[in-house]
Amino acid sequence: MMEKKRFGRTDLEFSRLTFGCGAVGGLMTAGNAADQDRAVAWARDNGINHFDTAPSYGDTASETNLGRALGQNRDGIHVSTKVGLTTDDGDDLAGTIRASLEASLTRLKQDCVDIFQLHNTLGVPDKRGQLGADQVLGEIVPTFEKLRDEGKTRYLGFTAKGGADDLHKLIESGHFNSAQIFFNMLAPSAGETIPDGYPADDFRQLLNVAERNGVGSIGVRVLAGGALSGSEARHPLGLPNVSPIGSSPDYATDVKRALCFQPLVEAGHAASLPELAVRYVISNRVLSTMEIGIATLEELQQAVSAVNIGPLSNEALAEIKDIQAGFAAASS
Repeated sequence: MMEKKRFGRTDLEFSRLTFGCGAVGGLMTAGNAADQDRAVAWARDNGINHFDTAPSYGDTASETNLGRALGQNRDGIHVSTKVGLTTDDGDDLAGTIRASLEASLTRLKQDCVDIFQLHNTLGVPDKRGQLGADQVLGEIVPTFEKLRDEGKTRYLGFTAKGGADDLHKLIESGHFNSAQIFFNMLAPSAGETIPDGYPADDFRQLLNVAERNGVGSIGVRVLAGGALSGSEARHPLGLPNVSPIGSSPDYATDVKRALCFQPLVEAGHAASLPELAVRYVISNRVLSTMEIGIATLEELQQAVSAVNIGPLSNEALAEIKDIQAGFAAASS
């Protein structure tokens, strides 16, 4: 059975692998019901107890499908969902947040989620507008806390995407219990200091900051949206085009860099690039859980196998660091 780990300062214990229900993998947004039900049941039978979704995944399809696939027996199961806000929501943030969570609960067929997460880029503009840490703390957190006090969510979280200053400020604020943190072999800065000129965002060891502040961490984009498979080919269920988060400006560059790690597979440190990538992430001792999105049950089974094999050797981690240093040198 998969190892579980205490999630920050909460009373939750999450499996080391979280079942991601997003559109990048695509099973829970675009797959057929039988395959979805089979994958969720297999995950439960093999020790996965945390399922992460959002209303934006498949335009609410993910939540609806997860609500069905989990069935009536939710014993030992933890579910997290999100709300994403736009500039058009500014006139009634509280009403938008409440309506979003209540609709999510209806689709999920439950009265409360374990974690309710803000799903916005912070500190820098994106397609939804611009949202900074001060606005989150002043205008959004009070509504989140009221929903928690009403019993509609147990804990509060956010997606740690955007400017490092804003992300650190939210983690250090004491208001959040959870952060989804971008961490992989191409974008390692949440877990360690990166060399000058490294071609990726610098999250300034956000995983360590989260641990110091008792905030549970969910490692996301651990396969860099699929690039760490070493192939540009996409599964038909997944998003046809994936914009990198935290790593290169484009997916093709991520794939090219991913192939630089192939010699470690050939040397026997892992059976495949995806296994290497998963085991690299769980080698970080402070990470609470890592999330993977899937297109097929086989992909889930491979991820579980990689997690259960355990962390990489010190030799492999040192070789990965040397390759990463090469990325910085090539970019300077």
